[in-house]
Amino acid sequence: MQRSDTVLKQVMAAFERESHLKLHNHPIHMSFDDGALTVAGEVPDIASKKRLLQLTQLHSEGKRLVDQLRVTANPPVGDGELRTHICERLAQAVDFRNCVICARIKGQLEVLRGTMDQAGNDGSGVIEVTVEEGVVTLTGQVISLSHRRLASVTAWWVGGCRDVVNLLELVPAEADGDDEISEALHLVLETDHRVRAEQITINVENHRITLAGWVATEAEKRQAEQDAWCLDAIDGVVNRIQVRA
Repeated sequence: MQRSDTVLKQVMAAFERESHLKLHNHPIHMSFDDGALTVAGEVPDIASKKRLLQLTQLHSEGKRLVDQLRVTANPPVGDGELRTHICERLAQAVDFRNCVICARIKGQLEVLRGTMDQAGNDGSGVIEVTVEEGVVTLTGQVISLSHRRLASVTAWWVGGCRDVVNLLELVPAEADGDDEISEALHLVLETDHRVRAEQITINVENHRITLAGWVATEAEKRQAEQDAWCLDAIDGVVNRIQVRA
């Protein structure tokens, strides 16, 4: 217990230094069990979740990390409503226009667009959405890493999403790297109508994203950073965007 308490104190101190945020209203808990470190609790946004996980990994002495952090849903959304909204957004997205969209409802698969025979066709794919207690799981296959990452971001954009588990496979397989992350984030920012993608520059080095440029409001600056944190398989986000009235 003392070891997990020590790690928690180190992580929270580093988190407050890095993010300038305090989580007094969002208690975080850590515990060691069978060689793994479990981190649990609720956080206000995806950026806080990803930062806490990365800092915990740094202080966990190589222990396996079990992620039970959830983003607070305010207001709460039922699983059925959340699943419906995510499926609708995926179906409406231009980049997923060739994908078969499915929902897993009480263990039963419901095809919402297309047919399963189409899933293996060239240029197509299939995304299956399952939601349990606000946690969204994406399974199936897509054609690129950018599509895989965009699927996660699309789920995060829907209000009420508490976590995203992306199990989508790539067909054909594709090697990941800084260029792929940059390409995915360009796609995400261009898709998000809340930011002006043309005014934001992106640099990715060793999977770490640096944002620069200028925007009109603090809200737009924060949204661009949140979009970056929504991407899977990144090692951090540095926000150097300037706000100019």
